[in-house]
Amino acid sequence: MVSDYYSTTLIDHFEHPRNAGAMENADAEAYVTNPVCGDSLRLYLRIDDGRVAGASFLSSGCPASIATSSAATELLVGLPLEEAEALPRERYAEAVGGLPRSKVHCSVLAASAVRQAIATWRQQRPGEGGEAGEPQARGG
Repeated sequence: MVSDYYSTTLIDHFEHPRNAGAMENADAEAYVTNPVCGDSLRLYLRIDDGRVAGASFLSSGCPASIATSSAATELLVGLPLEEAEALPRERYAEAVGGLPRSKVHCSVLAASAVRQAIATWRQQRPGEGGEAGEPQARGG
């Protein structure tokens, strides 16, 4: 059946995942899981000058989940944070040559992890909306 078909790109990412493993000294990290199927993704990002300078992942789940996580790390490197956050789940699916309808949730997992990691990085960074960066604190 066509809906169960995996592309050669997806199979390659599954069999030879790129950027797999925990990243030491990551600037941002997110953990997301799908409670229905049990797939999980821990995404690590290194951020430099407002861009994703590096990405790695740890994932457990089906081949589509692992492949999509691998492809996500390649898509993200070099992107400004705003572009990385704006990547729709369809872009992650395209990066592995498409996903069967029953596996679309894998691309949602990747997109959610990216957004969560960047949002957490912004919240924890002084001067980026935290206590040290409130513009009203100086008066005017």
